[in-house]
Amino acid sequence: MTMANAKTLIVPKGATGVLVFADGSAVFGRGFGAVGDAVGELCFNTAMTGYQEVMTDPSYAGQIVTFTFPHIGNVGTNLDDVEADLPHALGCVVRQDVTEPSNFRNVEPFDQWMKENGRIGLSGVDTRALTRMIRLKGAPNVVIAHDPEGRFDIEALANKAAAWPGLEGMDLAIEVSAKESRLWKDGVWKLGFGYGLDEAGEERPHVVAIDYGAKNNIFRNLVKAGARVTVLPATASFEQVMEQNPDGVFLSNGPGDPAATGEYAVPVIRKVLEAGKPIFGICLGHQMLALAAGAKTIKMHQGHRGANHPVKRLSDGLVEITSMNHGFAVDADTLPANVKPTHVSLFDGSNCGIELTDKRAFSVQYHPEASPGPQDSFYLFQRFVEELK
Repeated sequence: MTMANAKTLIVPKGATGVLVFADGSAVFGRGFGAVGDAVGELCFNTAMTGYQEVMTDPSYAGQIVTFTFPHIGNVGTNLDDVEADLPHALGCVVRQDVTEPSNFRNVEPFDQWMKENGRIGLSGVDTRALTRMIRLKGAPNVVIAHDPEGRFDIEALANKAAAWPGLEGMDLAIEVSAKESRLWKDGVWKLGFGYGLDEAGEERPHVVAIDYGAKNNIFRNLVKAGARVTVLPATASFEQVMEQNPDGVFLSNGPGDPAATGEYAVPVIRKVLEAGKPIFGICLGHQMLALAAGAKTIKMHQGHRGANHPVKRLSDGLVEITSMNHGFAVDADTLPANVKPTHVSLFDGSNCGIELTDKRAFSVQYHPEASPGPQDSFYLFQRFVEELK
């Protein structure tokens, strides 16, 4: 890893990729995937598996992911391990060069998949040092660039990073949300069969899911728990939600600043609460519910992203091993009297769950559908669907 000032910097021999910071410093390596550049927030993810799910998670829109696990791409890619139709993370930074895929489920090498989907990769970087820097200084705005000839205008790229406004105040949910309503079709994945079609009949409780940038596996887990699911866009009105005659409403995960998305989402959620419909929220949906209840959200220093986050359930002290991906959090000090905290992070004490005492509504900050436990948190889906019967 090489860092230098933009005005005095010389591109090292063999460098075909670079990460450029707003202050003109740079980290060089070997580029892979798409050629070009992209600007966004640099974050890190500590998971040992699931890089394809991470890259396709809509919650990573506007972000470049540093993977702390060194071997990324070694099992290739397939058509099943995706959370959306297209990648939403802008790019990724990895320690080791991407090797030939070694997995019976592989369909396409990771670097080729990145190239075809217009995503930039950077390898040969000391990701531990990069992660320590983010932990100390916070998540910076950067440009990731790839040029096979190693030709980079570092000063211009630094200016681009400096001009990017950052995620605070940015509504990205509206960009990644589904544009039209749809009935969810997929069932649960099985080896050799893939995702079977859901055969949910009219007798099943009907969940209307508001898509702020949802991971597909959330909908599959709602189906597994016994619901039939209709997905609506992030901008759906209260009237459009109620037209579906829902038994309950689900608020999905998503990217960007919850306060910005809340400008149009919170009024709808408040009306759903007033109508007495049960609500369950995950990640951004958790933050949306908290805002609707009168709490506030804050930008985190480095965020929580990984598959090994211990969360304590306050009702009985049980600890769940959870998957997380968020750079904003609910400010626990602003929770109103009718909102009680239900879960807390054992890493930093931040709020990871709430329940409204006067409404049938609850939410969690983490991702139970990612199943790192692997079944520690499936009860949340079961609880919600049982509430609808």
